[in-house]
Amino acid sequence: MSLQPQTLVATTVALPEPPDLLAQAGDEGLLFRSEDSGLAAHGEALRLELPHGLADASAVAQVRQALSAIVTEDAVRRPGTGPVAVGALPFDPAGPGHLVVPQRIFGRSGDVGWLTTIEPFDAGPEPVVLQTEPSWSDGEKPPAADPPDRFQLVPTMTHKEWKDMIAGAVEALERGELAKVVLARRIDIEANRPFVVADVLERLVALYPSCMIYSIDGFIGASPELLVRRHGEAVESHPLAGTVARSGDAHGDQVLVARMMGSDKIRREHRVVVEAIAAALAPVCTEVDVPAVPSVLGLRNVSHLATYISGRLAATDRPSALELAARIHPTPAVGGSPTEDAIRYIHKVEGFDRGRYAGPVGWMDANGDGCFALGIRGAEVDGSTARIFAGNGIVAGSDPVEELGETQLKLQALLAALVRP
Repeated sequence: MSLQPQTLVATTVALPEPPDLLAQAGDEGLLFRSEDSGLAAHGEALRLELPHGLADASAVAQVRQALSAIVTEDAVRRPGTGPVAVGALPFDPAGPGHLVVPQRIFGRSGDVGWLTTIEPFDAGPEPVVLQTEPSWSDGEKPPAADPPDRFQLVPTMTHKEWKDMIAGAVEALERGELAKVVLARRIDIEANRPFVVADVLERLVALYPSCMIYSIDGFIGASPELLVRRHGEAVESHPLAGTVARSGDAHGDQVLVARMMGSDKIRREHRVVVEAIAAALAPVCTEVDVPAVPSVLGLRNVSHLATYISGRLAATDRPSALELAARIHPTPAVGGSPTEDAIRYIHKVEGFDRGRYAGPVGWMDANGDGCFALGIRGAEVDGSTARIFAGNGIVAGSDPVEELGETQLKLQALLAALVRP
């Protein structure tokens, strides 16, 4: 059973060099990593339940209160030091979820590294150890588990069924029932041996170095989309909406990007997302900066329309990173507009429970600083089984054939890391 926060003490010490977060997370640990920062953690000092998800504002506020109640000795004092709550929450804002305060948290921010340990008051100090691998009595580490080499892919819908679902959504949009709805596909993968999570994470880092790599209790992925980041009074969001293929041919990719930038349909889809996030942040900010023209984010095989939104929180009663995530999620980038109507439509037609797919994934510290990505380009991995997901924003005029092709591009993100024949 998890201890109460009042019985815990968190001690953060500086490390002589930034830790290798992938090595520290391994197969079983928690990981949230960007290019030069992040956290890797093990154990469970405290579990913070959200029985009604982000929809329960009181429970969301209590997460920060619980972190603040932990006695803290922090020699580093940066976002992510001291006690931290880590988790991946459901797409459904009212769906039950939880965050974990790990017992050991390795962190880095640029060239600065640290270790936080959280123990009962009467626990003795632990030595700082940079390797989490066990020692072996015979001096020889046993061979690593063989990764799977045979796979079966099973979609929850055939191509025809999915295109028919998109066609039905377009009809609903054209009748004015919705302004936008995001519909997803799920592909189930059965392998002949358990997936080696650490190997998959290494491949995700190599394939998508600019993405936020996460691994939370079997939910792993490489998200390109920042839901919200808070550092003191500064708040940021980087929504994506609108996608074209990327081939690596510079001229061909320029043509595709120009076509995307000039598409009224894609720009309209993107604008709905940006306006919704700006409107959600405005009541708690003294200023919100939204560029008039979106930029382009290029990944390994796709390019997205992107807009970097920044704001400055009011001086008093600043919401925490988790409270900001609750205020913003679900954005029209993963749900639709109007939000409640879109979620009801998703539940009616999509054919599966999204679980943590497209929900917030990340961390928050006792000061309320933190970072949450959208849990997209993700997979639920359980032994030799994996479920991968990809969703598209559907608006009036969407073409079911083109939308199918877009999901296939997005599914490649996890297929390239999981399926290694």
